[in-house]
Amino acid sequence: MLDRAFSKLPILSEEKSDFQIPQVDSLVQGNKTLIRNIDQIAGKARRGKDEIAKYLTKELAAPVSISGQNLDISAKVNISTLNEKIKRYFEMYVICKECHKPDTHVEGRDRGYIKIACEACGARYTVKSY
Repeated sequence: MLDRAFSKLPILSEEKSDFQIPQVDSLVQGNKTLIRNIDQIAGKARRGKDEIAKYLTKELAAPVSISGQNLDISAKVNISTLNEKIKRYFEMYVICKECHKPDTHVEGRDRGYIKIACEACGARYTVKSY
């Protein structure tokens, strides 16, 4: 009877989420690259623009500064590389390792590690600092 009951249950696919990592809107001007939608990216990540700038500085090995609504990178960087770096940032520092939801916040920093807490499932873990 239990097998018959399980066979009548609908098959549930993996949990669907309407969360999507925003695509980078960039513009190359001379030897600089501007990310024009840094506010949208930082808002989705629920992190500060300065944290994302620090991460990109290390990943791209180029100076990054914030000027108004833009993030200025002092190097020519193509859009696919920027999207890849932003996606990696979200996977490492924003999306929860346990429940895979983006409802996390930074609790603190300690000796080269960042303490992250998930508001959805309550998980707490550390990741290597950037």
